[in-house]
Amino acid sequence: MRFGTSLLLAAVWLLGHAVSAPADTLPGSVRALEALALCHAAASETDATARLALLDRGLTLAEAAVEADDADAAGHFAVFCTVGRRLQLRPLGLGSLGEIRRVRREIDHALALAPRSAQVLTAKGTMLLELPRLLGGDRDEGTRLLRQALAIAPGFADAERALAQVDAPRVAAARR
Repeated sequence: MRFGTSLLLAAVWLLGHAVSAPADTLPGSVRALEALALCHAAASETDATARLALLDRGLTLAEAAVEADDADAAGHFAVFCTVGRRLQLRPLGLGSLGEIRRVRREIDHALALAPRSAQVLTAKGTMLLELPRLLGGDRDEGTRLLRQALAIAPGFADAERALAQVDAPRVAAARR
């Protein structure tokens, strides 16, 4: 069984933008924030070897942040980001299921620690929209989380963009 890399692409792609977005400040340690910065840098890195090196360093920092303080929301979000971006580097298949579970666990933990973070809500919402139902995708819950992010941070571009992608097929169908 083989899934295209688009399963988590939107959620993970979104992180590259959400990490630097002014919608909110995710609480976390210096290590965790550095890990997020490395994950963001990896998003724009064109060399695959350099991208993987950034992600490996970011994951090491993120895991250290979480080990030092399990209540580090940015640390859990950084683990989500770095592991998710690493998933982008290869096609998803049955061998990826453990990493997908880890990504879901980390975003859930980050959301439990920072329930009003537009960044985290948007990332989880997008992830739920992109994952197939078989892997835990949930279109209704994903849409709800995106709307919640916009209620917290009106005009948050990443949430608006993701929600527009959800609504685009409906608008196109209505025009026919």
